[in-house]
Amino acid sequence: MISDTINGIELRMNTSRDLFSPSGLDLGTRAMLETRPAQAGERVLDLGCGAGWVGIYAAKISGGENVVMCDVSEGAVECSKENAQLNGVFPKIVLSDGFLGLSDTGFHVIYSNPPYQTDFKIAKHFIEKGFNRLVLGGKMVMVVKRRAWYENKLRAIFGGCRVFEKYGYFVFIAEKRSASYAPKKK
Repeated sequence: MISDTINGIELRMNTSRDLFSPSGLDLGTRAMLETRPAQAGERVLDLGCGAGWVGIYAAKISGGENVVMCDVSEGAVECSKENAQLNGVFPKIVLSDGFLGLSDTGFHVIYSNPPYQTDFKIAKHFIEKGFNRLVLGGKMVMVVKRRAWYENKLRAIFGGCRVFEKYGYFVFIAEKRSASYAPKKK
């Protein structure tokens, strides 16, 4: 059992060596949630939920009925379900490879701490498909260790993004301002 407090919200969590950051809340996720905290009434997607820190935190603020959590790992989904119950919230938690098994749309915010890979395939999927799942004015919030590729990709799709540096991580916040991807620059 691990306890931690995020923006004044205390969470109790179980985790596993098979999941990302098995010893507790990682600094990147903390940086992301301190930079762009969840807000009451928002419809939230925790994309790649792992043990469930982000989605359960958001459910405590926005209500479980407003939160969807997904992960490609069956172990992560099961762990998140147990942790949600442990914390007295009941978001929708599903097994999904990115957006491939997820039909939900209309999110105000999508949080993601994507896996760091050199080919950026997963991050590209998250950004491009995430754009289409957001409402106008909705935000994609990502935390990563590398800046250039993510900033360029988010700007290409969303037309811009804000970048914050905290705890050695980069937190990106990109707002959906139109129904289609940003026009390509000539």
